[in-house]
Amino acid sequence: MNSMTGYGRATAILGTQTLTVQVNSVNRKGLDLTMKLPEEWQPFESAVGDAVRKVALRGKVHVAVELSGGSRASADWDEAGVAGVLEQLGRLAAARGIPFAPTGELLWQVANAQRTGNRLPADEPTGAILLNALGEALTGFSAMRATEGQALLTDFLARLEKLQTAAETIARRAPQVTAVYREQLHQRLRQAGLELDVNDERVLKEVALFADRCDVTEEITRLRSHYKQLKDLLCSKGETGRKTEFILQEIGREIHTIGSKANDLAISQQVIEFKNELERVREQIANVE
Repeated sequence: MNSMTGYGRATAILGTQTLTVQVNSVNRKGLDLTMKLPEEWQPFESAVGDAVRKVALRGKVHVAVELSGGSRASADWDEAGVAGVLEQLGRLAAARGIPFAPTGELLWQVANAQRTGNRLPADEPTGAILLNALGEALTGFSAMRATEGQALLTDFLARLEKLQTAAETIARRAPQVTAVYREQLHQRLRQAGLELDVNDERVLKEVALFADRCDVTEEITRLRSHYKQLKDLLCSKGETGRKTEFILQEIGREIHTIGSKANDLAISQQVIEFKNELERVREQIANVE
């Protein structure tokens, strides 16, 4: 089991600069991948995405790639190109009767667009360095998600034991409900002055109808089946969150039915405790991949 929350970081040397790759994630129903790379490295986005998808199936994952220290290759400005662009802009403005007074900011934008030597390489060796650093960051990222996932698994299994205990308590109590109702029915009849024989057809029919209405045998059987599926799923590898959410939904339906059918205070109390614990599990499962 993996958590959807994770963080990983790695660095590498690229020329005179330090390359830093950071990967972090939070909860999300599906895989939502975003990345921030230097403009020149946009061609590497596909390879970066493929590497992340190999280790993350769900979650909002963000990859940030930064360069620090040192400097890029010295700028080699294309002065003729910059001058040509400014002249062209001036002619365009004059033709339309627009005042044109180049500012330092405009000069920088044009010069930066015309630079020829201050760009990061986007060749195969650079890509290999980037992907190697990303691999290291993803290793730490995956380890953190696995560690948190193990803690969640331990918590889930403990809560699952509580749910099973509550269900078995209900299962033991359920057969007694009809007998209690029959005794209460006889007592109410006596208090009302209606001395009916315990074997009277009307009494037996009423008791039989009650027994049928409050029978939770099928629900208990399905709960036990869901427990087994849930435990097997929690201990399996790969994506478990979506399937677990579905099984928890089915468990919720069964316990709700038991609560509505069983006309018994002791069972009602167990159902309340069951629902409270189930809600805690649902909240935590939102963190599971």
